[in-house]
Amino acid sequence: MRPDTSADHATEAERLLRTAAQYPEDREPLLLRAAAHLELAGDRGQATSLYDSLLSSAPQDAHLIRALKAANLWEYGHEAEARAIIDGVRAAAPPDASPWEIVAETLEAHDELEESEATFTQAARLLAPAGAAGAAGAAGAAGDTLPYATQSLLLSRHRVRRMLALPHDDWDTLADTLHTADVALDELHDPKRLWSLGSSDPAELQAEIARLRSELGSYRTALSRPFPVAVLHWPEAELDELLAAYPELEAEYPTYRAHLTDIEASLRELAAAGTPNLGIVPATVPSYEAFAASEASSPANADLLPQYATTLAARGRATAWPPSTGAACWCGSGRGYGECHGGEEE
Repeated sequence: MRPDTSADHATEAERLLRTAAQYPEDREPLLLRAAAHLELAGDRGQATSLYDSLLSSAPQDAHLIRALKAANLWEYGHEAEARAIIDGVRAAAPPDASPWEIVAETLEAHDELEESEATFTQAARLLAPAGAAGAAGAAGAAGDTLPYATQSLLLSRHRVRRMLALPHDDWDTLADTLHTADVALDELHDPKRLWSLGSSDPAELQAEIARLRSELGSYRTALSRPFPVAVLHWPEAELDELLAAYPELEAEYPTYRAHLTDIEASLRELAAAGTPNLGIVPATVPSYEAFAASEASSPANADLLPQYATTLAARGRATAWPPSTGAACWCGSGRGYGECHGGEEE
């Protein structure tokens, strides 16, 4: 059962803290999840302490942690400190979209719409320069290659600019291109919709309900696949260790060679079905055991394997598939992909 009440979130945070102490190699993602639960439990001071603890240990996602810390601080009255952190994140110009979106939405949530829009635009210049090309064709081409997080940032930027009644620019056009719901993005982000929720006209209310349902459908679609569709790759030594510890998984991985063949075959099948954004994530036994513990399950449970792959992909561990023909094969053989698993015969 997912946490619901403040007490549930506090309990979940305590469990994640215990797991992080047991599996220090996965400390960063586990503490981030614990901090999120502490915020939901209303214990924002303890959440800030966790962010500080993470930042003291040279984390991989330092910009993201600072952005989360700023958002948390502003929520419980530390506006000046939050602003200083936001200024620092903007000055650092992180290469990932998530910190940008968090600080821009923090400014938006506190009615700093002009600063929010400026932050979104600064990020767009850095992360989606093709969006400034001006031509609709160029915008569409950029949308085909933009990571999901960057696409989300552009959609959020569109919303803030709509609230400011700013005219469309090339990034707004790109956001329109990326948006696939039935209701147009301009309509979804129309500030006047808020007024219609207070209308006494049944027809207006019904129309707004239809629009909200469409918007919710778009969010559900986005949340269902926020990260690359990823397949696990266990290096040979890791697979040997996994099967020695959990022989129940031998049905999933009869041999290392079969494991490699299954990876390539699965990805080709997904690609043939039209699935975009495919990737491969390297797995390790300690990381998998930590994940199983965080899910209160046994590593021998094969149902955890796809969830583990998705979690690793969410942390940015996925490598895009397929590699170019001349690039090294994903399997680590040292041969080119075209001469290895990318060949017609394997």
